Amino acid sequence: MKRRLLFVSALIIVSSVIARAIRAPLLEPTRFSRAVYDRDGTLLRLTLSPTQSYRVHTRLEDISPQLINATLDYEDKHFYRHLGVNPVALVKAFAHTYLSHAGRRGGSTITMQLARLKWGEESRSVGGKLLQLAHAVQLEWLYSKHDILEAYLNLAPYGGNVEGVGAASLVYFHKAPKSLALPEAMALAVMPQSPTRRTPDTLEEPAALYAARLKLAAISLAEHPEMKAESLAMESRLSLFTARQLPFLAPHAANRALSTREGQTLQLTLDSALQAQVERTVSHYVERRRSAGLSNAAVLVVDVENAEVLAHVGSADFFNAAIKGQVDGVAAPRSPGSALKPMVYARALDEGLIHPKTLLKDVPMRFGSYNPENFDTRYLGPMSATEALMRSRNVPAVELNLRVKHGLHEVLSQVHVKGLQPAGVYGAGIVLGAVELTMEELIQLYVALAHAGQWAPLRRLVDEPKVVPLRLVSAEAAELTLQMLASEDGALEQWATTRDAVKVSWKTGTSHAFRDAWTVGVAGRYAIAVWVGNFDGQPNPSFVGRTAAAPLFFELVGAMRETVLRPEGHRTVPKVELVDAKVCAISGKRPGPHCPQLAHTKVIPGLSPIDVCDVHRVVHVDQHSGLRRCVAISGVTRDEVFEFWPSDIGALFARAGFARRPVPELVEPCETDDSLSDEARVPHILSPQSAVTYHLRRDSETQSHLPLLAHADGAARALTWFAGAEMIGTVAPGESLEWSAPSGDYELRAVDDQGHAAKVKVSIRWAD
Repeated sequence: MKRRLLFVSALIIVSSVIARAIRAPLLEPTRFSRAVYDRDGTLLRLTLSPTQSYRVHTRLEDISPQLINATLDYEDKHFYRHLGVNPVALVKAFAHTYLSHAGRRGGSTITMQLARLKWGEESRSVGGKLLQLAHAVQLEWLYSKHDILEAYLNLAPYGGNVEGVGAASLVYFHKAPKSLALPEAMALAVMPQSPTRRTPDTLEEPAALYAARLKLAAISLAEHPEMKAESLAMESRLSLFTARQLPFLAPHAANRALSTREGQTLQLTLDSALQAQVERTVSHYVERRRSAGLSNAAVLVVDVENAEVLAHVGSADFFNAAIKGQVDGVAAPRSPGSALKPMVYARALDEGLIHPKTLLKDVPMRFGSYNPENFDTRYLGPMSATEALMRSRNVPAVELNLRVKHGLHEVLSQVHVKGLQPAGVYGAGIVLGAVELTMEELIQLYVALAHAGQWAPLRRLVDEPKVVPLRLVSAEAAELTLQMLASEDGALEQWATTRDAVKVSWKTGTSHAFRDAWTVGVAGRYAIAVWVGNFDGQPNPSFVGRTAAAPLFFELVGAMRETVLRPEGHRTVPKVELVDAKVCAISGKRPGPHCPQLAHTKVIPGLSPIDVCDVHRVVHVDQHSGLRRCVAISGVTRDEVFEFWPSDIGALFARAGFARRPVPELVEPCETDDSLSDEARVPHILSPQSAVTYHLRRDSETQSHLPLLAHADGAARALTWFAGAEMIGTVAPGESLEWSAPSGDYELRAVDDQGHAAKVKVSIRWAD
């Protein structure tokens, strides 16, 4: 038997010569845990390894020198001087154990212990000890002292299923092994010799551990007299944690990182202090609003300067199965409601269609077969682009998206929104939330606005490489959009004391049938997205962006007040070419000679529209009849300024009870006034739509006629419709005329009594 063991030992030594040339990494095939940290190195999560152990791969350079020295003092003083076996220590151990019978005493070197840990050898028998000795020599031949010590410290037992100093340091002290204090380092140094007795089961230091590390302190002090000052702290009892107290922080963010990223160590861009603050704010808010049926919310906070995710709360309570708390609301595709509108306005600004004071119309309109209504089912008439955006009016947003060359669908295509369907699937309703986005995809659009119009994917790991950003809009258009969103609003009352220091730009959104409530915005250098709803998609009338999500948004802004107000919390405002301009306060156009009130706005030079105001016009009023004349006559007429509103807006004013002085009727027809462009005067045909085929039915009262409807300039009193050269009929602007005609293709014209005309081409087909 002995000869056989000697032969095996010799074979191991000989084979090691060959193996050295093709040696594998010393720790293969050991499997390790995965650790997730925040940006400052705070542990968020430590997973079990595939073998159900806590084992963290740790480089020797990342271990406290005090722990390394203490381990060598306690386990193997001559580690750097022997070749894997210490004959003197073995002889002493043999004599102590078997000759004097004074109790079992070990003589194994660190290299021998590594051999036992790596190959699982039974070293209590003579044969097992010889194999251990042979493997120790093999290790010394194949690997450096550095690698052997590093491997041992990664595999040594520290009680239960905790292995290696990396895991032990995190489990027992919630620290990285490089950050250990001297008493903590000595505690870990003595644990492997008796892990069952010396590792804690409660938060108190075991007596056996306390005694062992005091003994080690005495040994180390003899070897290192310079440690005397530090060793004074050794007599105090340590506070330790157990594996049951391992942190489980930012669960949704950690889960995402573990499932989508490779590597044993993941350092997130997350700020754990801010994360905890956001979690508390969300939890308290949901608890207060529970009586209104509000039980879940999700929040994402991003640094707009570098697109780094700072806080990620996927649900109000990760452990609450009743609300499906483990579902990540940040990654779930949902309807954003009106939260996409700012990008439409940014595009319109960038293409020179509007500036912040441009007059837009919130009036009933039909876009093909789509007839959008506002959330409050009302229409408010003319309003500035800023007001239309902040009050989330639907018709202006839909109309702008149809007018821009590069609409919202193209924007979403550029940023690779997952699951995006062809534009025809959504139609004009894409602006109002017909498309689904994740919170990540949505907030990136706001981050782009705050970062000079440049889009980049969110960064979640500190070592994640930056990518070349994609420009969505100009820096000028992006900055103007943020200014438009920074409205002085009642919801900002709790932020009032800091308005002058930091502007908050924000937008709400409510999905169809009240399934999702959103508020997304920018405060300082931080973009914040808030979602309120249910993961099962159940609707709730309380899920309105302004009343359900906006209060939480501003609570978060308030909670981050100090963070935002610090100089490093301010956003870097890009250098933009914007100039002040005077505009007519009512029309938003370049003031004409008769505008009674002026306003100021920022415009993009050479791009923003600069048409002259055509709302206020001089009228020659007959002093006797009160009627309008085409030309001024001395002593007969007087000049007065009237507001000329299109018929649709005029009708809206009338229905709303807003008095508008009617423009007097003409005494006689006038020639065309060249002071206004034809485009400003021509009627606007709402129905029928151009290049559309209409199918009529004789057996249906509602589908047997085609409605003809158009609005006209405020000076017009009548509209006459023609099909080719044939007159169909005359109605007032804004009134519908029912028309029935045989199947065929037609050119329809609407001509007002001022001689201005608009036309469309349509096809009619009769169904059997």
